Order: sequence, then C-alpha cells, then structure tokens
Amino acid sequence: MSRDKKIAAAADVLWQAERNARPCAPLHDYLDRGDLDAAYTVQQINIERRLKNGARLTGRKIGLTAKSVQQQLGVDQPDYGTLLSDMVVSDGGSIPRDRLLQPKVEAEIAFVLGADLDMQNPSAADVLRATAFIAPSIEIVDSRIADWKIALTDTIADNASSGLFVLGTPAISPLGFDFTACEMEMSIDGQQVSTGAGRDCLGSPVAAVAWLAEKMRAENMPLRAGYIIMSGALGPMAPAGPGADVRAKISGLGHVSVSFEE
Repeated sequence: MSRDKKIAAAADVLWQAERNARPCAPLHDYLDRGDLDAAYTVQQINIERRLKNGARLTGRKIGLTAKSVQQQLGVDQPDYGTLLSDMVVSDGGSIPRDRLLQPKVEAEIAFVLGADLDMQNPSAADVLRATAFIAPSIEIVDSRIADWKIALTDTIADNASSGLFVLGTPAISPLGFDFTACEMEMSIDGQQVSTGAGRDCLGSPVAAVAWLAEKMRAENMPLRAGYIIMSGALGPMAPAGPGADVRAKISGLGHVSVSFEE
C-alpha cells in the first residue's frame, strides 16, 4: 500500500471509530512512528470532513505541553490540533454520556486573539499584544485509539486527542497576569486530581502560544484574530467517568466547571 493510501486508510479508521463510538487499534499499520507529516495530513482530512458537515473553525489547541502529560502518554514533544464549533461546552454545562469514548480532563489557560498572530518567530510581547483576553478552561480530551495506547503519530492523527472544551470566568486582559507562577487545582467530585503551575506548560503558556504561532505560520495556516487557543495542560490529566463533577481554578484568573451525565 502506498503512503498516500495508508494516510487515507488511517483517516477512515479514525473517522469510523468516532462515528461508530468504538475505539480502534493503534495506527502503526498505516503510519510510521516518525512520519509526523503523514499524521498531520490524516488529522486535516478528518477536520475537512467535519467542516463539510457543518462545523466551523474556531481555533487551535496545543497538546502535550506538560512534562507530566508527556510522561503519561510516553511522548517527548508538543503537538497541535484544531478546535471546532461543535466542541464547545458552556461553563457549568453537562456532557451527554454517549458524546465521548474515553474522556479525560485537564485544566489550562485559554487565549482569545484580538489580532492575527502570523509573524515569523513571535516573541512573548507579540503574543500578549495579539491577545484580547484570557480565561480559565477545561479541555476534555478523548482518544479514538483503544485504551489510550498511543504513539505521537496516533495522537496527532486523532486531532491531538481532542474532544471538547469549556471556557470559564472571568475573561481578563493578559497584561499584568503572572503566567509562570499561577497555580492550578482541579478536582473531580470534590477530590483533588491534578495540580500544577504556569511554568509546567513549556515554561509558560505564553511560550506555548508562541510555539504554536510559529508552527502554524510555517504550515501556511497562521493564527487569526478571533481564534481560541487552548495553550496546554498545567498538570496531569485525569479520567472522568459518568456522573463526574469537574472543577478547576487558576490563581489570579478564575474558575471553570463541567459535569458528565450519569
């Protein structure tokens, strides 16, 4: 089977896994572990399918920014995925039990851009100037790969293991906020399940957004005004089963919550 046919087959496998609500095997029969370009091509094929079905591009997400998450999944670098309009959950909202396959949750800082971020080698100052506001957020990650047995190419192909996301309150200016020292706490059903700090996200969530901006510019898909950017987990992700009540707070920023139906 040619490389192009393997890419198409991998995209079909992931697409059917989501449509049928049945996780699939890892994609090593289709994607060489070092072929990240092929994995991103698979991701884009299925994003285009969702756009044709009525979803709207709303932003990008950065995955695997925390060393703790990289260690959980056995990978050694960040990746990116696409945020779509059908992935948004309201703060305090409830997620139907059949909406996801193997959900896990992580807390992070969301950036909403007020200007394009499309220059070469953007600095922290460029990121701050382009950001209209920031907000606390929960990302509900998911995997179409059975038992989360993923290599880097698996998660990239699977839209960086995206599921849903929630933006909390309040939304504030990024100016004056301490992105490095801010602390995150996340609980499920009142029990603490994850802690971390801004420095755990590639040194700073601002640095993570700068990394993404350069990556997307190089791919001719620059970050645009209005995009929501999920900047990456501030601590380990945790599984969320039926009935779970998830709450997170980030010092100096605010809080966010979401629940899962029984």
